[in-house]
Amino acid sequence: MIDEFKTIKDKSEGTYSELRSKFLAFAHHVTTVEEAMSLVEQYQKKYYDARHVCWAYMLGAERETFRSNDNGEPSGTAGKPILGQINSNELTDIIILVVRYFGGVKLGTSGLIVAYRTAAAEAIANAEIETRTVDEEYTFSFEYPLMNSVMKVARDMDARIVSQSYDMDCQMTLSIRKGKMQDLQEKIKKALSPF
Repeated sequence: MIDEFKTIKDKSEGTYSELRSKFLAFAHHVTTVEEAMSLVEQYQKKYYDARHVCWAYMLGAERETFRSNDNGEPSGTAGKPILGQINSNELTDIIILVVRYFGGVKLGTSGLIVAYRTAAAEAIANAEIETRTVDEEYTFSFEYPLMNSVMKVARDMDARIVSQSYDMDCQMTLSIRKGKMQDLQEKIKKALSPF
């Protein structure tokens, strides 16, 4: 069961130059395909004068949602090497865009692969990488006199209170790392039926 993953904290940049071609790499933390594609659009508008804006993204703790794009470069010479850097660093919830300004000299397929891979690697090297947990939520109801028992379990398990309401019955939603969820549920059930 995967209950943690590595991602970048904020935006980071990297650059690479080869035979007067400039490669500007930008890494962003993203959590949805829409967010990733919105950034692609923004960069294509911002760098309208560049020859290519190539990119790759990886999403989700399971790292099953990914895509890359060569944006006019020979097939497999840009998007795949960028995605390769994301994979070799075991990152997710990330998009890396590499903007190329052509310098007048063709680099050939192996030269392009090295350039895009190196630019992407620079952006990752300049990023602050953090490990995040995959959390799940658990909602349950209980009677008010059991509040102290419930709060003790939440504190002991390091669960975060997402929401709580106190009407005739109390209702609470706790968030905890996926790997601890079953343990939390068992302890809450035990707390709610003390006899």
